[in-house]
Amino acid sequence: MSFAQTVTLDYYFNHETRTQDGIAQRFHYLWEDKSNTGFSIWGDIFKQAGANLNSLDAAPTVANLKGTAVYIIVDPDTKKENPQPNYISSQNADQIAEWVKAGGVLVLMANDSANVELPHFNILAARFGMHFNNDMQNHVIDDAHFADGAVMMVNNPIFKTVKKAFLKDVCSIELKGKAQPAFKAANGAVIAAVAKYGKGTVFAVGDPWLYNEYVNGRLPAGFDNDNAARDLAKWLLAQAGTKKMNSK
Repeated sequence: MSFAQTVTLDYYFNHETRTQDGIAQRFHYLWEDKSNTGFSIWGDIFKQAGANLNSLDAAPTVANLKGTAVYIIVDPDTKKENPQPNYISSQNADQIAEWVKAGGVLVLMANDSANVELPHFNILAARFGMHFNNDMQNHVIDDAHFADGAVMMVNNPIFKTVKKAFLKDVCSIELKGKAQPAFKAANGAVIAAVAKYGKGTVFAVGDPWLYNEYVNGRLPAGFDNDNAARDLAKWLLAQAGTKKMNSK
């Protein structure tokens, strides 16, 4: 019997607004946002894979994550982005970790330190042996220097159809315990990682690199971000599906 897995995107820790025509509107890393700042293309990929999309405007708990297969937290707000940000607390981290331990699949997408609130994000990341560093890898000055954002992924077990991806202005990740690199920058810095936690899985990356701007065909030939978005969606759903089957 098949089932539709639910992929939930956090709208609580990331809650940016901008004023258009005198009205405050949500934007940045939303399923509904079809502009360069949105996740609508990745959302469509999840739907094509048979998943349902959901968003969570409240603080995550074991109860309100029930029924979610994959939970994605992207770019938690700084005060520059939100005058009253919802910082990740130890209590939030406890609830999310309990959900992962029971079989949830968690995705943590940071950013370079100038554009993400790392101290509180690291309270959560630490639960899984990860720490987002206050640095910047793969700095890209402008569109004439796309090559500076290249990440080679040949024979990567998660990104099976990707040879070269583009990640711009990424923070690195320090690993402890059972956390393992998922891929590295050209200089050897870990910029994506995976950890098993109880029955669940955590995937962390130092940038929200699969938003519309970098999966809509604007990258030069040879960059496989479109394939990366499909590969990661497929892999995340597979991890969640495996946990569901093992729980029966």
